Amino acid sequence: MSVTAPPYVKAHQLLEGKVVMVTAAAGTGIGYSTAQRCAEEGATVVISDIHERRLGEAAEKLEAVMGRRPVAVLCNVTVQAEVDRLFERTLAEHGHLDALINNAGLGGTATIVDMTDEQWHTVLDVTLTGTFRCLRAALRHMTKRRSGSIVNNASVLGWRAQAGQAHYAAAKAGVMALTRSAAMEAAPSGVRVNAVAPSLAMHPFLEKVTTKELLAELTQREAFGRAAEPWEIANVMVFLASDYASYMTGEIVSVSSQHP
Repeated sequence: MSVTAPPYVKAHQLLEGKVVMVTAAAGTGIGYSTAQRCAEEGATVVISDIHERRLGEAAEKLEAVMGRRPVAVLCNVTVQAEVDRLFERTLAEHGHLDALINNAGLGGTATIVDMTDEQWHTVLDVTLTGTFRCLRAALRHMTKRRSGSIVNNASVLGWRAQAGQAHYAAAKAGVMALTRSAAMEAAPSGVRVNAVAPSLAMHPFLEKVTTKELLAELTQREAFGRAAEPWEIANVMVFLASDYASYMTGEIVSVSSQHP
């Protein structure tokens, strides 16, 4: 038996006056929901994505929330020059960056014995190394300002086993370890680094790349008998980015109702 998703939570201006960058923010998943929630919470939002058309559509929708069109930059996080351009454009437009939501990631399904080097490296490059590239760029700016917050997107698969997900699980476990190490390095400068670890958030893209059978199985494991709405994950990211989480760093927050 499933529990119905709660009503959409009203905003409380948790990010009022802050400049927040959200990577991989186009489309209908956690990234766009997080960008929307940040805008609703009073932030000036910068978005990036690899998909030009969907990025433009996301910017148009956010304009209705923000009252002005957000800076939207095409960026492939596997290309250092494009990451550099994203941050340069952000600083040129706004002068500083208060928070980074490091959301870009890539999954896939393959057993270890059938997995190619290319499949392994592609998932690791986007999900772990891409997170590192954006984290590094943000830290170089934030540590000089002695202020800022970074929220990485990990996954419960960084802790839990699932067949066919070795590359994705390894990448997300790496994001967790990277988060903790970065937090220790950034703490003396007053910069916080945390991560969320969602279990199952339902959105159209996930439905396209995952079988109905697997989605049904994963949903049954959740205590509420349903997947999370993307905005429910976004709410936790907003909290971690905000000053309400001022004493939290190096934490991996599970956003899940799933238990072993």
